[in-house]
Amino acid sequence: MDRKQHFVIILILGALATISPFSIDMYLPGFPAIASDLKTTIDQVQLSLTSYFVGIAFGQLLYGPLLDRYGRIKPLYIGLVGYVLASFGCALTSSVDALIIARFVQALGGCVGMVAAQTLVRDLFPVNKTAQAFSLITLVIAVSPMIAPTVGGYVSAGIGWHWIFIILAFITALIILAVHFYLPRGKAPDASLSLAPAAVLGNFRIVVKNDQYLIYSLAGGLGTAAPFAYIAGSPDVFINIYGVTEQQYGWIFGGLAVAIIGSTQLNHILLKRFKSEELVKVALLYQGVAGTLMVAGTLYGGLSLPGMLVLMFIFLSGHGIIGPNATALSLAPFSKYAGSAAALLGSWRMGTGALITGLVSFLHNHTALPMAGMMMACAWTSLGILLAGNAIVRRRAPNDKAEEAPIAL
Repeated sequence: MDRKQHFVIILILGALATISPFSIDMYLPGFPAIASDLKTTIDQVQLSLTSYFVGIAFGQLLYGPLLDRYGRIKPLYIGLVGYVLASFGCALTSSVDALIIARFVQALGGCVGMVAAQTLVRDLFPVNKTAQAFSLITLVIAVSPMIAPTVGGYVSAGIGWHWIFIILAFITALIILAVHFYLPRGKAPDASLSLAPAAVLGNFRIVVKNDQYLIYSLAGGLGTAAPFAYIAGSPDVFINIYGVTEQQYGWIFGGLAVAIIGSTQLNHILLKRFKSEELVKVALLYQGVAGTLMVAGTLYGGLSLPGMLVLMFIFLSGHGIIGPNATALSLAPFSKYAGSAAALLGSWRMGTGALITGLVSFLHNHTALPMAGMMMACAWTSLGILLAGNAIVRRRAPNDKAEEAPIAL
């Protein structure tokens, strides 16, 4: 493909993968307004975020086999149209319980963009270029937290939080048009793949038997789920504890996104000199240190707003390195089962995100500790899984039960 086509494909794939992050980030500044309007509390509104993560985790398991069986485009259309309709349902809701349910349905539709984007990267790019492609897509995704919370803050304060979901529906409609006119179709439908439950589970079993996939999906998935603690806890931490306004919170959230954008760009350069495996390990290590300092600062004397922002910036910079490299390493061994592999990976990440956001809400104590503690725990646990998994693999014979041999990038 020429450079122009490459740019357009990356842009569309990034937009598809951004649908769910945008759906998460854009309504965060509206939490206080939503809680007030629906006569509930912020920790109850946070459960609408948890339900969204649950919907993403469950939905991706459905779309993976569908994308392998029917090709990439038809399931993509169905999911995105469902997302648009559910977004209007979120805008019209009048109770927090209804919002929680509507967000679950919205996630079921929107998550197809995440699975399809990862699968199409595996379809359209050679295996030794997928890490770079994922880095560029992550760069597009990273623009979301710079734009979405700022726009959401002004929309919520200016015309009401309901309009946030109407805008999300409009944006997704534009993405559907871009997919129809400019996105290559990817891998053709495979009628040999059965959608019977036993066959689908068998495909998933093939995927998880691959050592490389299992290690980097578990470690990388948990590592990339760490920022969800920040997403869930930051509205309360910054608005209620540090006293910033909704608009200021949007700017803070967007400013911290620079950490992801910068590290994503840096990752693209580092890949020319270092292996993906090395980069993931180092990023998890310094995330763990930054998370530990946040917890210590909260427990022993408290952190000033600038101090919290600096440590948060350092921590989030690891996301732009862990995400694309762990994803590329996880999906590299697969071609025929790329959809199922991407679905399992995304489901694990979002399922973990749902658990983390739920814990942040459950442990809510009017301090930054639940948020910082979850971030720290994710980083150190991920690093432990990575080191232990690689040590176990080195001690025994290579895995020969997967679809293909592991491919180091």
